[in-house]
Amino acid sequence: MHVYPAPLKKISQDLRRGTVDLEQYIVNICDHIEKVEPDVQALLPEPGRKERLLKEAAALKDRYPEPAGRPVLYGIPVGVKDLLRVDGFPTRAGSSLDPALFQGPEAACVKLLRQAGALVLGKTVTTEFAYFEPGPTRNPHNLNHTPGGSSSGSAAAVAAGMCPLALGTQTMGSVTRPAAFCGIVGFKPSYDRISTAGLVYFSPSVDHLGLFTQDLAGTEIAAAVFCRDWHPVDTAPGKPVLGVPEGPYLEKAGTEARQVFEQQLDRLSGAGIDIIRLPVLEDVEALARRHNRMASAEIAAMHAPWFSRYEELYRPRTVQIIREGQEIPDEEIEKARRGRSKLRRRLENCMQEAGIDLWAAPSTRGPAPEGISATGDPAMNLPWTYAGLPTITLPTGKADNGLPLGLQLIAPFWADEKLLAWTRELSCHLG
Repeated sequence: MHVYPAPLKKISQDLRRGTVDLEQYIVNICDHIEKVEPDVQALLPEPGRKERLLKEAAALKDRYPEPAGRPVLYGIPVGVKDLLRVDGFPTRAGSSLDPALFQGPEAACVKLLRQAGALVLGKTVTTEFAYFEPGPTRNPHNLNHTPGGSSSGSAAAVAAGMCPLALGTQTMGSVTRPAAFCGIVGFKPSYDRISTAGLVYFSPSVDHLGLFTQDLAGTEIAAAVFCRDWHPVDTAPGKPVLGVPEGPYLEKAGTEARQVFEQQLDRLSGAGIDIIRLPVLEDVEALARRHNRMASAEIAAMHAPWFSRYEELYRPRTVQIIREGQEIPDEEIEKARRGRSKLRRRLENCMQEAGIDLWAAPSTRGPAPEGISATGDPAMNLPWTYAGLPTITLPTGKADNGLPLGLQLIAPFWADEKLLAWTRELSCHLG
């Protein structure tokens, strides 16, 4: 096992207060990376990483000599998924194509992390163009298992203690799933709550930015940095009423995932949390098809400048989705785009009518599958992503093989602050 503690809240407090020296912390992090990275393979190689980070840390100390003036992410090394442009780093998007093809201005979220005093640890491994062709990353809990995808490296780096915070993206389940597989917190805000400017897009209609941490308190700190118009909710507005989406959607979860999910619901019910079970997402298969067809068409459009020239450099599953997307008619794409807001309204109307504050569901169909040739199934995440609703996954149990399982919570659109406040309340009662 290659899992090590790296809670963002405590580390950020220690660095800002000066109780931990920034340069010594960077040395320790880089030494730790040298120890675990050969096995986990979460980061893209960078010769001279330690020297660069120490130079940047020294400049940061000179800029903020007094603890009182230090910004919230002062000195925090952040892993950045290799779909986001970062000045001084090539962007490969998990592919064999020339990085020059993806050049452009630095991603808006990277600018925000720099403004908050953070350091770019480096680029984290992504599957090829955020689809299903995996990279070399392994699950820190068991190296014989996938960490999930497409934000494989970001989730694994945080779980392995290489960094207390990492950025990822989600088009289907690429934040929630790897976070759950790696036993950490994964927060996917509402659609467009974090700017995607500077991203190598998969499907602009459903691409989301997301955050990985080991601690919920750290997620709240990071959300305030990256999310537009953030207004933190310090005290949860009472105990939330949870809705359980019974029917074909929930039936996609495997036996172990359902068992752990029901155990957590029992804990919450015993703590006085009201739980309402009702049929919803009965058309989950049609929703998934609509989402996937739209995403296929949009990735084909995104890659139109490159695919005809460099098709031989694309891996098979990526070739397949692009070819499929090229055949989808415009009217079907537009109908699928309109379907996003329709599903959102439907889910939110259901919540209002039933008096539900949050949906609750297993984060994944089961624990991380064995092997690294695939990244798992996003079925438990896809409807919420399609609707653009904010979601969070918490590590709440383990499968029989010792691998983590997560609880997924979903709030109404743009209710991200309440989602985190209610999650804070619920986490007190979860195992």
